[in-house]
Parts: sequence; structure tokens; C-alpha cells
Amino acid sequence: MTKPVIGLTGGIASGKSAVAAMFGDLGIPVVDADALARDVVAPGTPGLARVVEAFGPEVLAADGTLDRARVGARVFADADDRRRLNAILHPLIAAAGLQRLAALERESDAPYVLYEAALLVETGGAKQFSKLIVVAASESTQLERLMRREGLSHADAQARIDAQLPLEDKIALADHVIWNDGSRDETRGQVDAVHATLVAEATR
Repeated sequence: MTKPVIGLTGGIASGKSAVAAMFGDLGIPVVDADALARDVVAPGTPGLARVVEAFGPEVLAADGTLDRARVGARVFADADDRRRLNAILHPLIAAAGLQRLAALERESDAPYVLYEAALLVETGGAKQFSKLIVVAASESTQLERLMRREGLSHADAQARIDAQLPLEDKIALADHVIWNDGSRDETRGQVDAVHATLVAEATR
């Protein structure tokens, strides 16, 4: 691809999607790996069949869709299950992402494309991108958001954070860090600054 593809990642409940939406507001196409992850396990897909084969029919909801909450609770509690699920999903998500990026290369006039994914660093995928943006928030902010958004106890929210690669490890690989602890306007100011830099780099 000739158009730069910028990776965007961050810790759980750091506000990655909100930041990605701000780039979208600036006219930048965003490929959302979480949306791709839902697509590759939609009813009738080979991806869903493989997940059911690996984890049993109890991971299905009554309507035949994947019970993401049940699967999420299971893989957060068991590192081996998490690895098994990732081994099934990540190649499928990567293939779908490449297909989407190729379409955007043809269709979009934007100077660069953003690829948003929670596990870019963990899967080794960060190396594939022109630049890496990490969205960061303090652990206290992450805990508060998880407890409010997911209805988790403090202990369960902490367990979800602890199951992820430490934020500082992601920051160490970042070309740009956007801190998303403050107001929306403060975050947007950082997005505007990173966007201006990326546009300048893409168009020079």
C-alpha cells in the first residue's frame, strides 16, 4: 500500500474508540479491528464454527450468535484459553483488515488510514504500521471506566487490566502517545496535533 497506515492501540478502557472517532471527524478512515472481530464470528462463518469447536456450544447465545460476555469472562480467567481464542481469531481479523485497507487505498483521498486494535503490540502487529499511536490513561481512570461501563467489581476490573500487557510496554513502542485522562477538549487537542504531524509526514 502506498498510503501510510497508522496503528492505534492502548490499554483496556483507555478510550481508544473515542480517540479513533476524533480522527474520523478529521476525515481519516478508521478500520476497527473490534468490528472485524465481530464480523469474522458472525453466524454461519467458519470463524464461529472454529470457536464453537474449540470451546463448546455453551459459548453460543440463544439466538446462535457468539456470547461475547461469556467468552470474555472465560478467556480473561484462563491464559491458555485466551491464547487458543487469539490463535483462531487473529489470522481471520488480519485477513479481513488487509482486505478493508486495500479497499480504502482505492476509495479514500485521505493522506493516511488508521487501524484501531486493542492487541497490536501483543500480537506483534505493530511492526506492520508506518507509525504507532498509543492511547493512554491512568490505571485509576481505567478502573473507573471498566466498573462503570461493564458493571464490574473493582477486583474483576483490576483482573482485566492485569491480564493485558503493561501500558508502559506499549508506550515504549509508540511514535505518538495521546493521554485520555482529561477533558474531551484536551484529548482533541492532542489528536489535532498528532494529525497535523501525520499529514505533514504523509504529504512531504
